[in-house]
Amino acid sequence: MDRSPANAPTTASPVQPSSRDALLEAEARQLIHERSDPASPYFAGDPKARVDRRRFLIGSLAVAGVAGAVPRSARAAAPLGAVEHEVPPDASKTQGYPLDDSSYGSRSQFETEVRTRFKTATQQSSWTFTPLQNGVGIITPSGLHFERSHAGTAVIDPSKHFLYVNGLVGAPKKFSMRDIRRFPSMSRIMFIECSGNGLTEWSKPTLRTVQGTHGLTSTSEWTGVPLSTILKEAGVRGNAKWLLAEGGDGAAMTRSIPMAKAMKDCFLAYGQNGEAIRPEQGYPLRLVIPGFEGNMNIKWLRRLEVSDAPFMTREETSKYTDLRPSGKAVQFSFEMEAKSVITFPSGEMMLDGPGFYEITGLAWSGRGTIKRVDVSTDGGKTWRKAVLQGPVLPICHTRFRFPWQWDGKTAVLQSRCVDDTGYVQPTLGQVIALRGLDGPLGSIYHLNAIQSWQVASDGKVSNVHEY
Repeated sequence: MDRSPANAPTTASPVQPSSRDALLEAEARQLIHERSDPASPYFAGDPKARVDRRRFLIGSLAVAGVAGAVPRSARAAAPLGAVEHEVPPDASKTQGYPLDDSSYGSRSQFETEVRTRFKTATQQSSWTFTPLQNGVGIITPSGLHFERSHAGTAVIDPSKHFLYVNGLVGAPKKFSMRDIRRFPSMSRIMFIECSGNGLTEWSKPTLRTVQGTHGLTSTSEWTGVPLSTILKEAGVRGNAKWLLAEGGDGAAMTRSIPMAKAMKDCFLAYGQNGEAIRPEQGYPLRLVIPGFEGNMNIKWLRRLEVSDAPFMTREETSKYTDLRPSGKAVQFSFEMEAKSVITFPSGEMMLDGPGFYEITGLAWSGRGTIKRVDVSTDGGKTWRKAVLQGPVLPICHTRFRFPWQWDGKTAVLQSRCVDDTGYVQPTLGQVIALRGLDGPLGSIYHLNAIQSWQVASDGKVSNVHEY
């Protein structure tokens, strides 16, 4: 349901119809599965059966299997990342499964969260979305961190991988992974967000779940070496103003980075959440640029070239620019502005009926620290302050919570964040007034508008637009 007022923009969607239809089709397929799973927030059956029914079925099958009544092939398959184990009637009265001599941990067979790839022309140039609706705290499990690849996931032997530094330096350098790991390390918890996060949502509500509308952002603890350390080893010359970062994948992704930013807080990450960085996140080495758009955090990093001017690569001229109503495009709009979204309740969920609920969600800013989040239950007419759940860190997801007593009437839920620079998250109308919806695709990148979820009187939650 589009609640757009009569004077709202009516220009074509910024996503081509074929692409939009493919995204909707993929989301619909995922929802069919989710609606039959009582453990899913999208379960569409009897509310009394949520979670309990699934556990009962799995437990019953397991007990029957012990008795030999049901073969293993008939029992429910374990979700991705989990191992199926038989469920006893009372775990306190039996031994658990043994510890292996060598193992890599798995999650519970009762947890089903997965990244979802929404259909694109190829699986190599594609993306997967983090299931924000199921997250707790602020850290995204490495296996659920969103992916964006332009030529698939590169497979690189770290013993044969090198980082080259050349250009305006005193002496060109070549670093092996062993060399890089010898430098003093640092760690930082921070979000990365694709600047195309929400690209389908500019002109009308399109995707239905928060995973589809906002799932191209995730938070991890990243560990590595300050970029300034490596650049100082090469001896950056006084006239150096820019840096080219190049990836070692099939797309050879390249972006220009201001030298001031490179020396300030960028780093080369080889660790993620306490282990080696995942292949889809750039193993064995990724450039991390706090607060800047995800595309600049070059994965599979292999080369740094120092220059006195930006390099005007394809990814910063024909792509990753912001079109204005005048027809001109703005380049180098690096920073991700303050943004927030309610993750519960959110699109396609079903509330059990009137009563108490805790609204929760995430807020983040590429410019600094979230200082305040306000929540509205009447489409922005009135606002009340939410509670920020610690830790509250700069350039990091921040979880907020808000108590809500639903009276069973139609409601429109929104969140609005403010960061420590004083920047206030804008309405959709304010963003469109600045960017417009002109051009063959209209606006695509850097949509940070307030998101609206409508709760109908029957409890069904939908993605709507409020300007």
